[in-house]
Amino acid sequence: MHTIDETRGIQTSCACDVSLDRDQFLRSLLGELAGTLQDVVGLEEASGFISVVGQRIGDQIDAEYRRAMGRTELDRFEVATVLVDLKRRIQGDFSVVEQNDERIVLANTRCPFGDKVIGRPSLCMMTSNVFGVIAAENLGQAKVVLEQTIANGASGCRIVVHLKQTAAAEASDGREYFKR
Repeated sequence: MHTIDETRGIQTSCACDVSLDRDQFLRSLLGELAGTLQDVVGLEEASGFISVVGQRIGDQIDAEYRRAMGRTELDRFEVATVLVDLKRRIQGDFSVVEQNDERIVLANTRCPFGDKVIGRPSLCMMTSNVFGVIAAENLGQAKVVLEQTIANGASGCRIVVHLKQTAAAEASDGREYFKR
C-alpha cells in the first residue's frame, strides 16, 4: 500500500518490507560512526572520543537513578542493580555473576548495539565509562575491565568492575575511574 499526498502528487509512505525504524537507524548510525572513527584515527583514538561521550552519559544516568531512588549516593548493591537495569532498559541482557566488597562481575548475552558492535570495540567504551562513572561516583573509585566482548567476537561479554585497588585490580588491564 502506498500513501499519496493528493495536493502534490507525492508518495509519502510505502508498505515496503524494509527493516528500518528509529532504533535500527540509530544503531546503524552509531556503528558507522564508531567504525569510521576507528578507520580514520585508529582504535585507541576512537575509544578516547567515545569515552568522553560515555562519561557524559554516565553522569546523566547516575543523576537520574539517584533522583529516582531518592538517594544522594548508592551503595554497592544499588550500583550493581543500576548497572543491570540500565542495560536492560536499552535492550542489553546483563546479569550479576558475582559481587563482593572488591568487585562486581557482570555477564551479557545481548549487546544494546546489536550486530552493529561486531568489529567495533570502541563502542565498548560506552559500557566501560557508564559503568565506571556510576561506580566511582557512588563508591569512590572503579576500574572497569572488559574481559570478553561481543565486539571482539565472543559469544557474550564479561565485565569486571573492581571497586578497590587490590592486587587483582592492579594486574588487570582496564580503565580507572575516580569520584570527582
